[in-house]
Amino acid sequence: MSTPTLGPEVRALLDARNFATVTTLNPDGGPQSSVMWLKREGDTVLLSTTAGRQKARNLARDPRISVSVYDLANPYSSVELRGTAELLPDPDRQLPYELSHRYLGTDPPLAEPDEVRLIIRVTPAKVLRFAV
Repeated sequence: MSTPTLGPEVRALLDARNFATVTTLNPDGGPQSSVMWLKREGDTVLLSTTAGRQKARNLARDPRISVSVYDLANPYSSVELRGTAELLPDPDRQLPYELSHRYLGTDPPLAEPDEVRLIIRVTPAKVLRFAV
């Protein structure tokens, strides 16, 4: 199955400073959701987390993921991306800096020296757009 191309409206929604609700599957199959910052890269979405967080453990076991984003200026404009996630190392911790500057305009709080940052790369298999 090929990766869907994100249309201009979806790209604009993902490129704005909107928040994502990210849902993964717990070991018992139940949902685990987190509100997160995001960055679009081509037709994929990047998220930042740390090793050991529930979402990272869930994705290491089952890569299925849902990312929902709505327009803060118009909540009736939204998109859901359903697909798979790949966990990638972020040894330089660059993505949290980019996201913090994008959303807050400043550096993130200092990380613990032993904190292991991960990039979650989401590749959509299905794109569901809603607009009124």
